[in-house]
Amino acid sequence: MVIQNLENKIKLVTIICLMFLLGCTVICLGCLYTQRGILSDASRRIYVLDGTSHVPVLVTQTDMDETLDVEAESHIEMFHNLFFTLAPDEKFIDRTMEKAFYLVDETGMAQYNTLKEQGWFSNLVGSSSFSNVYCDSIRFTKEDMSFTYYGRQRIERRTVIYFRNLVTTGVLQRIPRSVNNPHGLLITNWRTINNDDISFKKKTNVY
Repeated sequence: MVIQNLENKIKLVTIICLMFLLGCTVICLGCLYTQRGILSDASRRIYVLDGTSHVPVLVTQTDMDETLDVEAESHIEMFHNLFFTLAPDEKFIDRTMEKAFYLVDETGMAQYNTLKEQGWFSNLVGSSSFSNVYCDSIRFTKEDMSFTYYGRQRIERRTVIYFRNLVTTGVLQRIPRSVNNPHGLLITNWRTINNDDISFKKKTNVY
């Protein structure tokens, strides 16, 4: 009888110990999981200084997939603004083209060379003309990273202003971010689909 009671007490103590160890294990695992979540959340929070008041402002880091649509459209519009917004100044053209080439592959250089052979840039400088581009819309497909850019080109000459359609297409490729390519995207297979004249307007009071 005494032995049986002793065995029952040993079993009870064993069960209590096992339950205690199991509880400790569950609590430890829960703490580790919670701590991992806190550290992950903390690593995504960044404080930046406000430029005017120098007060730390909390910002949250996001994955590129969450902002891909916005970054893609911004990258595409930035490239087209650089490539098609030109002044009658050779150094200005060289600087903007240098910036644009960081955002596009060799197809951008190929189109630049074609325009240069056609005398497009020298004609701008020689006739003191300005070229601007206005984005109407950008259709971006996230699945295959392809896009179509719809815009209008405005070319201002001494006596007349021309308006042209501008429709281009290409595919975006992800690359490491850099100072010259802040979005970490590269335009590939870029080509112009439409660049036809829409209308023109004669300038008044031209002397």
